[in-house]
Amino acid sequence: MNHFLLIWLQFFLCAGLIGVAGVRLSRYGNAIAAHTGLSRNWIGLVLLATVTSLPELVTGLSAVTVAAAPDIAVGDVLGSCVFNLAILAVVDVSYRKGAIYALAAGRGHVVSAGFGVMLLAGVGLALALGAQGLMPSIGHVSLASPLIFVSYLVAMRALYLTEQRAASAVSAERPDVPLKAALMGYGIASGVIVGAGIWLPMIGVELARVMGWSNSFVGTLFVAFATSVPELATTLGAMRIGAIDMAFGNLLGSNLFDVLILVVDDFAYRPGSLYDHVSTTHLVSAMTAILMSGIVIASLAYRPVSRVWRIASWSSLALLALYLLNAAMQFLHGH
Repeated sequence: MNHFLLIWLQFFLCAGLIGVAGVRLSRYGNAIAAHTGLSRNWIGLVLLATVTSLPELVTGLSAVTVAAAPDIAVGDVLGSCVFNLAILAVVDVSYRKGAIYALAAGRGHVVSAGFGVMLLAGVGLALALGAQGLMPSIGHVSLASPLIFVSYLVAMRALYLTEQRAASAVSAERPDVPLKAALMGYGIASGVIVGAGIWLPMIGVELARVMGWSNSFVGTLFVAFATSVPELATTLGAMRIGAIDMAFGNLLGSNLFDVLILVVDDFAYRPGSLYDHVSTTHLVSAMTAILMSGIVIASLAYRPVSRVWRIASWSSLALLALYLLNAAMQFLHGH
């Protein structure tokens, strides 16, 4: 009993540190945007998304090397993509100053989510072909990995050009933090998030181990939730200061970076192609993330303002329903 209590205390302590640092990270990111003239979307897409996705990177590398558990690595990435999109539903429910899909800038987010669909579809295809032994490889690396890497570079180039063409004006408000202090604070908050984010999955794996769950279930739900706490904390912090574009950019950018992590994991996994050695259950998560990304794209284009039962927009309820459906499927197949 004491062992369980100690693990839970560590979990909540770690999550609390990430929560506080996430709020600070959003504030300093907003100050950097104001000082440099960069858009909040670009700050969220690059600066915040990269930092908040580092726990997935470290966890994935540890899973395919030290733990020799590729299912945890793939489940963590795809589960995080699903969870990140579900965070939008949480934001929509909690944000009462307007409809988030109508207030978001739009074009850059649509491009980001669109490339997310393409990258996730590539992963799903690699998993399907890998299960049949039909996925070509170069040495121990799947051919899908260099193709996904090139697609990621194309996506970032397209997003940069989109931001340049939009030339969206950054808020004219004067930042209350000097640039030097903002950069220093950003670095410290990033360090806390990365350190705690590395620690948190270890706690999650230990909790799941004593429950007797499968690696795919652990990776997709528990570890994915643990490594996505930075995205949750940073997004809620961005919403607190009204930086909606930063919040969208963080979540959608994190999904792009998360898929890129699979490329790194594939190169690091020496026994063979990563996609040939994992459960086909991950296809459910990939398809769920694609469906959820499609809903986000439609919502940003349609820009719904009404709420169902005064709770959230129809799109956010659909995102939440898909997340719960994926969780149920993973539980049934991984228990």
